[in-house]
Amino acid sequence: MGKVIFGNSVSLDGFVAGPNDNPENGLGGESLFRWYSNGDTAVPLAGTDMVFNVSRASAELLQEEWGKIGAMVAGRRMFDIAHAWGSKPPGGGPCFIVTHHPPQEWLKEGSPFTFVTDGVESAVAQAKQAAGDKNVAISSASIAQQCIKAGLLDEIHIDLAPVLLGGGVRLFDNLGVTPIQLEIVRVVQRQGITHLKYRVVK
Repeated sequence: MGKVIFGNSVSLDGFVAGPNDNPENGLGGESLFRWYSNGDTAVPLAGTDMVFNVSRASAELLQEEWGKIGAMVAGRRMFDIAHAWGSKPPGGGPCFIVTHHPPQEWLKEGSPFTFVTDGVESAVAQAKQAAGDKNVAISSASIAQQCIKAGLLDEIHIDLAPVLLGGGVRLFDNLGVTPIQLEIVRVVQRQGITHLKYRVVK
């Protein structure tokens, strides 16, 4: 059975997006993602037209992890900021969007998105069924927080960028006061980025 994982570039002070992220300005934290273009090894992102140029070590790690993804769960805000990824959700597999208000223009036959209105638990359950033996990627900070609180997240993959953003969207807000134990699985330090992989201890 696959795992439920969250992976994202994160600043040293814990932000996954800058203070001015919106549909017109993307995630507003370009310095978080410079490592995507500062290497000499091309890595295409399945399902999209995007190609990243990273170090060889980062490329090997990304290819390994991305190849295990069978479905994605994201929030409506990310969906809007990404402009629905140009109708090509990252990973190329089924994409489940958690929202209270599905966009009517995407409720059509052949849409690559399934809009889930009954909560993150339902979205993750549907994504796991669709992914089969592969992993479910959680792709929004707010959805990751809900998954952690609900005990649904298995792993956290952090691409730690050497920058302090000073404000924006925090990855680990709204988790409550109960400590959440993590086990470190891997550390890979390469050009402009440190890759950290943790298992959520349950």
